Amino acid sequence: MAPDFDLLIIGGGINGVGIARDAAGRGLSVCLAEMNDLGSATSGASTKLFHGGLRYLEYFEFRLVREALMEREVLLRAMPHISWPMRFVLPYHHEMRFDSETPTSKLLSYVMPWMKGRRPAWLIRLGLFIYDNLGGRDLLPATTSMRLQGRSEGAPLKPEFQKAYEYSDCWVEDSRLVVLNARDAEAKGASIRPRTKVTSATVEDGIWRVSVNDRVANETYDITAKMVVNAAGPWVGDVLRGTLKSNQQGGVRLVRGSHIVTRKLFDHDKSYFFQGIDGRIIFAIPYETDFTLIGTTDSDHADADERPQITEAEQSYLIEFINQYLAKSISEEDVVWTYSGVRPLYDDGAKSATATTREYVLNLDKSRGAAALHIFGGKITTYRKLAEAALEKVAGVFPQIDEAWTAGVALPGGDFPVDGFDALVDALQAEFMYLNERWAKRLVRAYGTEARDILGDAVTRDDLGADFGSDLTQREVEWLIHKEYARTADDVLWRRSKLGLRLREAQIQKLDNWMADYLRNSFPAAAE
Repeated sequence: MAPDFDLLIIGGGINGVGIARDAAGRGLSVCLAEMNDLGSATSGASTKLFHGGLRYLEYFEFRLVREALMEREVLLRAMPHISWPMRFVLPYHHEMRFDSETPTSKLLSYVMPWMKGRRPAWLIRLGLFIYDNLGGRDLLPATTSMRLQGRSEGAPLKPEFQKAYEYSDCWVEDSRLVVLNARDAEAKGASIRPRTKVTSATVEDGIWRVSVNDRVANETYDITAKMVVNAAGPWVGDVLRGTLKSNQQGGVRLVRGSHIVTRKLFDHDKSYFFQGIDGRIIFAIPYETDFTLIGTTDSDHADADERPQITEAEQSYLIEFINQYLAKSISEEDVVWTYSGVRPLYDDGAKSATATTREYVLNLDKSRGAAALHIFGGKITTYRKLAEAALEKVAGVFPQIDEAWTAGVALPGGDFPVDGFDALVDALQAEFMYLNERWAKRLVRAYGTEARDILGDAVTRDDLGADFGSDLTQREVEWLIHKEYARTADDVLWRRSKLGLRLREAQIQKLDNWMADYLRNSFPAAAE
């Protein structure tokens, strides 16, 4: 029996779509099944950073940090519309205390017992020196020291914080990253099937027969594949033992990360890296022009099927944490939105969620008589390297596959220089005179060079059709439906964009109703 596909990938998060893109580009036939919208779980609920993970140096995870640091600039070059450099301010005070359970703390306590949980300035500077040089830099500037008094970076902080270090990392629009990888995979021949749930799997003559349910059409059918890739994220254990009936060893630790969003807390474009006495760190990041993103927490999460939501304790923790630094305290009344995601970390037996490894683990499993690859852990910064590592495992089943190819290759809309964003905005405004600067910047940040394709032949704003608020037009929504797999207002407002922060309830309902009508007319079979 000839299978329908070489690879069936279960899971439409960043790992799944990254593997689909890489594999399709190497000549394999690929099908990806995601039970909900693409990027609707972990991959759309990150802290939205391409970063090495400065705090992981405390746990001596040098390989992971080095790989992530090296990846930052590779990814920047491939997606300068949805990712950009960012400077982070790390305030320091000599009386600050830190967690005593990290490997670094234990070593320091042994060598310098009089420090009693403190971090000397030289140790933090050493860590930042390693961070600057472990993975190499070309685009990103090095760490500097600064005096905070009289500077905009010091204005939001309590006066006792007079010194800080400033280092580089990068922002990324996480859920857009997922969709763009899926689009590129499809352009290279992959079949991308959101809202398609895998329900069971058997092996016949060395071939997987997998039953799936199309949740829109409510139809069940079978897909055959020579190999299955289990990239189900928080559900990786359920798929491994439940769906695929494997005896393969390996566990997942579900760790919930929660974030809060407030109105803008400071008047500059840099972020803050705040350190706590419990060993945790949080970021405070400029967000969507008018807001500040604060996160994240690390809490064990019992059940993947339980929708992650911030708890009162987590929200209080984030507010109390940041108030240790802010001159003007915030409260629950300042919070305009919250979101939470579940990280499916490899269970290494660590005592706490914070200490659990962020390394990814790939297990090749042939116990059922056909090959399956199970993906544990990973972080958004290393998704491309994880995909390459997965394809190395796949090569044992498909020795004819082509060489690795994704490094620096632009994602859709990303075919312009890293420093070319402003020029692209200016060009778009010059061509489409009705665009104001804010609107043009949003379009280029979301779509890059494809913003021009969305606007097409529209000479006036009215040519773009219905206006749903905050410059979201019918023309853009149609693009998101036909090109980016959107089917609901939530898909558009919270994953393809964050315009849900700006639209009123009546506007959201208008969009949802319009999309339902449009889908019924455009895809009548799916709407039945």
